[in-house]
Amino acid sequence: MDLGLNGKVALVTGGARDVGRKIVLALVNEGAAVAINYRGSEAEALALVTEIEGQGGTARSYGADVTDYDAVCAMTEQVVADFGRLDVLVNNAGYVMPQRFVKTTPADWHSQIDVGLYGVIHCCHAAVPHLAASGGGRIISLAGDSARVGEKGLSITAASRGGVLSLTKSLAKELGGDGIAVNAVALGLVETGHSDKEWLETNMAKIVRNYPSGRIGQPEDVAPTVAFLASAGASWVTGQIISISGGYSMVG
Repeated sequence: MDLGLNGKVALVTGGARDVGRKIVLALVNEGAAVAINYRGSEAEALALVTEIEGQGGTARSYGADVTDYDAVCAMTEQVVADFGRLDVLVNNAGYVMPQRFVKTTPADWHSQIDVGLYGVIHCCHAAVPHLAASGGGRIISLAGDSARVGEKGLSITAASRGGVLSLTKSLAKELGGDGIAVNAVALGLVETGHSDKEWLETNMAKIVRNYPSGRIGQPEDVAPTVAFLASAGASWVTGQIISISGGYSMVG
């Protein structure tokens, strides 16, 4: 399927590994040039750029901490200077610290909310003028369905994700007149390189009972929907929270 992303430029935060990496590759495969943001994964980001260029695609890597607004602004301006435009922002960077609420500390709260909520706010604020200038920009933010249905041990993460979902709906209303569609993708449990493999193996039978699909997610399950939301085909889709969760949440 040709999603019409040729000539478009996308910025993917946390794009060097796992779900972000699959999103980058999906966008490149549809013809977009992609700016790959990373914080601590420089080697992976550079390797991904090399892989993409070897296949005839276009990508560059940009190191920046999304919790630092000035760094995000500088990165965004550099992306536009390098590529000449910005059409798509994918807010994928996140930080999860599973822990019972009574065991958490203010430092734990800030570390998760600063990345999961403020990071999204920073990136949106820096990107919106450029997305508006493109004449049909897209913002796609990844969250988790814990924001919609709750999850034991993820209270702070769910709170930050809930803020992202509210931001998504408000920005969709505010930015629609600028031609910017704003959506979020809410994920179930996705196995990544950060997953506790031993815990998953021990608990998998119990976990998948909550998933009508009979399995947990993989990074490649997420990328196609994000690529569609970035495309012209999704121009009338905005303010939506789309679950990719194997049926875990079934939220209307």
